[in-house]
Amino acid sequence: MSKRRRRQSKGGKSTRRISVRSVRREQPDLHKLSRALIRLAMEQAAAEAAAKAQAEGEDKTTRTTEAADD
Repeated sequence: MSKRRRRQSKGGKSTRRISVRSVRREQPDLHKLSRALIRLAMEQAAAEAAAKAQAEGEDKTTRTTEAADD
């Protein structure tokens, strides 16, 4: 198992890398699998929300400059 690292706060949020290694077992560890799936879904939702917020922010900026030009 890998060593746990402390988070470094540098003002911004760093991108995490997730690695998956297979281990043969008779029964899968459903608890671990469900936690990993939930974390991936949450990160994807956060990324989509950030992209949407950024697109809406750019939209408002474009509308404001267009109104000023008229």
